[in-house]
Amino acid sequence: MGDISYSNGNGNGVNGNGNGYVVNGIGNGVNGNENGVNGKFHPVLNGYRKSCWYEEEIEENLRWSFALNSILHTGATPFQDIALLDTKPFGKALVIDGKLQSAETDEFIYHECLCHPALLHHPNPTNIFIMGGGEGSTARELLRHKTVEKVVMCDIDEEVVEFCKSFLDVNREAFCDARLKLIINDARAELEHTENHYDVIIGDLADPIEGGPCYKLYTKSFYELIVKPRLTKDGIFVTQAGPAGIFSHTEVFSCIYNTLRQVFKYVVPYSAHIPSYADTWGWIMASDTPFVLSADELDMRTKLRINGENRYLDGKTFSSASTLSKAVRKSMENETHVYTEGTARFIYGHGHNSAQKQN
Repeated sequence: MGDISYSNGNGNGVNGNGNGYVVNGIGNGVNGNENGVNGKFHPVLNGYRKSCWYEEEIEENLRWSFALNSILHTGATPFQDIALLDTKPFGKALVIDGKLQSAETDEFIYHECLCHPALLHHPNPTNIFIMGGGEGSTARELLRHKTVEKVVMCDIDEEVVEFCKSFLDVNREAFCDARLKLIINDARAELEHTENHYDVIIGDLADPIEGGPCYKLYTKSFYELIVKPRLTKDGIFVTQAGPAGIFSHTEVFSCIYNTLRQVFKYVVPYSAHIPSYADTWGWIMASDTPFVLSADELDMRTKLRINGENRYLDGKTFSSASTLSKAVRKSMENETHVYTEGTARFIYGHGHNSAQKQN
């Protein structure tokens, strides 16, 4: 996971990931026997830090850090390393395999963008399948839709689901909703063996990182042979698709977009800035039915179908989100890479299983 750095005392490493903690300019490594980061002296600039800090390595030469009130929980499941942090700028933050998954103050941006465009574009979404989503926030947003009769949430990691049930109060009502069916299983296996069809299938998966549990669920074969056959006639698939910034979109966003274009007739990429991620984030919506709703029509459906008021997303916001910048748009149009198991791309970092193999 990411690093925690302290202003006094000695910092100890967590989860054996090879990164040290900063302590008044001197860091102790993962086993308490290295100095600084990766065995190097790592001074704190501009004097002493007065807080405990979380630090995430976004790429090799770029790190993102913020102050903590406390570390609420850390642990490891057979699939992932997990932590719940109480951060000063973003409230409670869930971290999996060293990557911030969601933060209390701005997770609504991610989850409204992931859920509502697909359900609003569908004429009558009643039966929804979530790949992943163990945090519960995706289910929470889906269950706000009046047309929804059943939400199947399939997550491989029971410990993460139970962890989120216990610690994330905001989703407690969703977990208790009778329309939610929770399945602990690999999403691929579940979709492969079910006879059910779904109006919307949502990929709320962890980012594709080397050694992580999810990268095979971003491949062309998975979309073509597993996902698409499980959709109803007007069905829509939507997935989170990683960083989508001016520089970061080439990691996985552009090739997931190009991969979906090989499988579906109509594919819409869209993005939004999420402060706690320190980047713009991307989602991709795909169907064999065209997406033709105007901003006003989206607003009308929002009023008719969704209980409560969105904090972030409305018709104009979606129109803006799906209008990518010139540079990103041109790059996306020219992308030729197709995501397969043999040609997978990953965002920066390593998963829990990869770390185990390296140690």
